[in-house]
This record gives sequence, C-alpha cells and structure tokens, in this order.
Amino acid sequence: MAKIDLRPLSLTELKALKARVEKAIERHDKKQKGKALALVKAKAKELGFSLDELTGGAKVQKIAAKKPAKAAYRHPNDASKTWAGRGARPLWLKDALNSGKSLEDFKI
Repeated sequence: MAKIDLRPLSLTELKALKARVEKAIERHDKKQKGKALALVKAKAKELGFSLDELTGGAKVQKIAAKKPAKAAYRHPNDASKTWAGRGARPLWLKDALNSGKSLEDFKI
C-alpha cells in the first residue's frame, strides 16, 4: 500500500478524507456481503434448498427501532409528564415520593 503523507492537510481536508474513507469501507462491506450471500444461496440451491428453508424462513431484516415503553405513571397536574417505570425516576416523581406520596398515587 502506498504511504500517504497526511501532515500537509488541514483539519477540514482530513475530515473530508475520513468521510470518503468511511463511505468506501461501507461500499466495500456491502459488496463483500452481497458476494457472500450469493455464494451461500448458490450452495443452498446446489444442495436442493432455498436459503429461507435452511434458515427457518427467516429473512435478513433491518432491526426495527424499539418502541418506547407504555407509560405506567402520570404526573397528577401535568398529563404530559409520564414515566414507564423503567430507568431513572423523573424529578417530579422523586420530589413527590420524598414528600410522602406513594408510587401507587401516580399509577395510570
């Protein structure tokens, strides 16, 4: 591989080069995955199967974004403030619990 002297490049030029390299890597990966998939499909066909038959009908799919959890607790005075019961408790709920309220008071 040819050695490239990056020292004379400005930060802007380096960032542009980085973006181009990342895109080139993505294109390369996509091409390689396509070749691998074609080989696997051909081998499956050679053996008398479809790829779906061998994988239990599972098709390659993009991972769907997780839906937010359904709200389980609601602020008594502001219905837009909710909490699903996961993660850190919101400040409004912490304050209410510290003042003597029960978590059940906010259950939806």
